[in-house]
Amino acid sequence: MAQLTASEVSSAPPRWRRFLQPLVIPLLSIFTALVLGSLVIVLTDLTVLAALRTQPLAAVPAMWDAIMTAYGSLLQGSLGSPSQMIAAVSSGDSKAMTDAFFPITDSLVTATPFIFAGLAVAVGFRGGLFNIGVEGQLFIGAICATYVGFALKGLPMIIHLPLAILAGAAGGAFWAFIPGILKAKTGAHEVINTIMMNYIAFRLSEWMLSDKGPLKRPGTANPVSPFIEKSAEFPRFFPEPIRFHAGFFLALAAALFVYWFLFKTTWGFEVRTVGQNPDAARYAGMSITRNIVLTMCLSGALAGLAGANEVLGVNHNLALAFSSGYGFDGIAIALLGKSHPLGVVLTALLFGTLRSGATRMQNVARIPVEIISVIQALIIAFIAAPAIIRKIYHLKEAGPSEGNVFMRGWGK
Repeated sequence: MAQLTASEVSSAPPRWRRFLQPLVIPLLSIFTALVLGSLVIVLTDLTVLAALRTQPLAAVPAMWDAIMTAYGSLLQGSLGSPSQMIAAVSSGDSKAMTDAFFPITDSLVTATPFIFAGLAVAVGFRGGLFNIGVEGQLFIGAICATYVGFALKGLPMIIHLPLAILAGAAGGAFWAFIPGILKAKTGAHEVINTIMMNYIAFRLSEWMLSDKGPLKRPGTANPVSPFIEKSAEFPRFFPEPIRFHAGFFLALAAALFVYWFLFKTTWGFEVRTVGQNPDAARYAGMSITRNIVLTMCLSGALAGLAGANEVLGVNHNLALAFSSGYGFDGIAIALLGKSHPLGVVLTALLFGTLRSGATRMQNVARIPVEIISVIQALIIAFIAAPAIIRKIYHLKEAGPSEGNVFMRGWGK
């Protein structure tokens, strides 16, 4: 058996460097996006623009104040004020503690569907599939969870809540199974099929909530469903207005399951092998058809859990256009997280923080919430084109060890 020489051992990068290397591009992408976002903030600030017209030198402090006010309010609106938290805990006043901890708990609530959606897209990427239908699968999962949530009555929570969760996962898995089997049996491109399934899911939800639809709440003109039973709601841990619920821990459990499945099981190894090299997988005796269908169903189940989470944990009913584009944001989250469960969770927390703090940034700094979308778009652009970041910061070319994920069939 060949052994490494002393020079080869000494030239091997240390373990901490191998761990941090894949994080360089994402972290620099976030930093660069924030810098460019600050330029957008400055160029849209009326005080700065007025100072530039009259006293250009005096505009520099105004620029700095605009940036610090915007990002300061963003952080305070998403994470809260540490001093306010310490004072609230010291006082023992329940209302003060609610006000102090509301921002960070609401960021976790916002990040929860991002975790599910990001995991759904990441599983597809690992299997060599671009599941762009997460948004539609999310809608179907929400529909199924809503029906089980209000139609079944008299059940204890220990039975009713798991049934509603499983219904959401099963609905998303079924919606993803259709393009999955079409891909496996006929070679039909999953991107086209999942996009079409999205439109069907949207129109189906509209019909179900219409005046003659089966989910329409009786006695109201609004297109909303009945409220689900209390036994089907995710438990909440704090009084109103804090919305933090058990769905966040379910999302973390889903991330642990995806990690275990992909990297610790034979099925997960086959999924990753088929995704990277289907010819080699076929030569090794792996079933391409089975793994494509399995990948799409697991991806759809995670997307369905995102929809179930919004119904069972936040809204407690189903309304038209209840999703804020979680399924499409999941693509960016999976890309930024390198399709790794830990990376997906961290990126989802980042996106949830940005989305949650945007409202306070608008109220305090008078910065439009669309600036957050600009920052997210810049992050996605830099992640999709890492050569830009390497050029800016003079980084060496990426090696095969950086964990790139290749999507078979996309872009051919």
